[in-house]
Amino acid sequence: MSDALTAEVLRNALVVAAEEASIVVVRSAYSTFIVEGSDASAAVLDAGGRLVAQSMATTLMNSMALKAALPEVLKDIPAATMRPGDVFVLNDAYRGGVHTNDLLVYRPVFAGGSPAYFTATMIHVSDLGGLSAGGMAPLATDVFLEGLQLPPVRLATSHGIEPAIEAILRANSRTPGKVMGDVRALIAGTAVAAARVEAMIAEYGPAGLARGIDDYLDYTEARTRAALAALPPGRYASSYSIDDDGIDLSRSHTVRVAVTVEREEGIPETADPANGAAAETPGTAGPAGPAGTGVPGTAGRGRVVVDFAGTDPQVPAAINASASQSLAAAIFAVRCFLDPTIAMNDGCLRAIEVRLPPGSLLDARSPHPCGGRFVPIYAAMEAIFQALSDAVPERAIAASGILQPFSIAAVRAPYWIHLSYDFGGVGARRGKDGPDATGVHFGIGRNSVPQAEPVETRCPLIVESVETVPDSGGPGRHRGGLGSRTVLRFLADAHVTTRGDRLRTPPPGRSGGLPGRLGGFYRRRADGTLERLASKVNNALFRAGEAFVVETTGGGGVGPPHERPPEEVAGDLRAGKVTAEAAARDYGVTVREDGTVTR
Repeated sequence: MSDALTAEVLRNALVVAAEEASIVVVRSAYSTFIVEGSDASAAVLDAGGRLVAQSMATTLMNSMALKAALPEVLKDIPAATMRPGDVFVLNDAYRGGVHTNDLLVYRPVFAGGSPAYFTATMIHVSDLGGLSAGGMAPLATDVFLEGLQLPPVRLATSHGIEPAIEAILRANSRTPGKVMGDVRALIAGTAVAAARVEAMIAEYGPAGLARGIDDYLDYTEARTRAALAALPPGRYASSYSIDDDGIDLSRSHTVRVAVTVEREEGIPETADPANGAAAETPGTAGPAGPAGTGVPGTAGRGRVVVDFAGTDPQVPAAINASASQSLAAAIFAVRCFLDPTIAMNDGCLRAIEVRLPPGSLLDARSPHPCGGRFVPIYAAMEAIFQALSDAVPERAIAASGILQPFSIAAVRAPYWIHLSYDFGGVGARRGKDGPDATGVHFGIGRNSVPQAEPVETRCPLIVESVETVPDSGGPGRHRGGLGSRTVLRFLADAHVTTRGDRLRTPPPGRSGGLPGRLGGFYRRRADGTLERLASKVNNALFRAGEAFVVETTGGGGVGPPHERPPEEVAGDLRAGKVTAEAAARDYGVTVREDGTVTR
């Protein structure tokens, strides 16, 4: 077996090890959101902190946190003091974590008597205190209101969970049984992945495994740089605004970015580790074919710098993010303009430099809360999308509606908790309509939105309807994706907490396309009247018989609406994506009774 082929075999084996760990966590967890939403992440890292592999279900939000936090674990707990069977945990957002409910769990894997690798798992556990159940604290003004903070600590040894740590976790949770069930699932996931890595060390030897990993990380870097070299060099700036911080509704906040694409010409392509031949890099021009054909040739060596200088400063409200989450947003957004078959590992990260202003919305410092991290990092993602859409207009995308998280919980003990979110419509792309109610996202797992029946079984509520909202996609030559509407009717009193954005300022279109329709959170009273809630509310009391309505925002359109062919408008009408009124108003199209269309 050639060294190149060995490297590819090892890469896939490590991905499978991480994937198996995430499946074990899902099947072992107690929280509804994890069990029914399959939202669990797992990764393999080396002792130098490199991201070696992640599961197919692992989100960049989570893998970047697992990467960023491992050096912090090793800083507090030196590798020389670790023993086989040890497991460590932290959730400190200022040390690589995400927010208080996301537990990052690590297990060292030994080679030659010392830790050579770490298997890691991560989920949002059901509850670790804070202003509201489930880890949602949209009106928190400091991190202490968001829940229990854990520095790097030893969670378990070969003898089991540390009793003192279990006592602390139980004492700080409204649902201690579920939390400890989730914690045991996280530990089990690391054990399964560690066994797979140990088997690879035994088969290939410590040096052989390390060499194979080095090879495929280098190959990933080469492919990433070749794809970046296909982008037009230059500096592209953009920005995106956040509606408000939930505390001061009169003030918006802005994320600003400059994306600089650099290229060195004439670097020979790297051999493909799968077959030893020259790599085919889609989007790269070569002598045998045009750009975008994937024909082998001579590739450039590209690099991208993503600089968020000028982003607004952190605020004492839950719209800040930790550095690991902002790094994830930047990597994801850039990768959306690259070949999607490029593996996600540390090799990819070498070609993308991300600069975060300390003390800004994207690199908050204690005690500024970070629980609402998706609000600023999705603004960061959108700003990069628009900057790179200017660079590559043939792949331009309009702004999108984003996920709208919410939690529903019992008013008093015994506590039950339902944590979920619905997705907005994706912005239209050049040449394609936006997908409906899926969101442009990098922070969810396999399924993420639980099915109705298990939720109804576990919680005193009825999911009355889930549907897309006609006319919510921004009109354009290419129409934005539709938002959705979910109605949950309560059978018992409940507290509802929401954390939304893009509910006051709609996602704009591009090149003459129109914005998407705004969504919102609503209370439907027993008499049918509808009350709009603020986008960020904490523990709003709903009485039994009332309904909670979640409407998500649609995506923006691309191109002037009057350029959309009448037959496509007619198709939207038949599919229920637009109404007859909107067809006439937005597109100037009338559909006759016989089905023919006119403009």
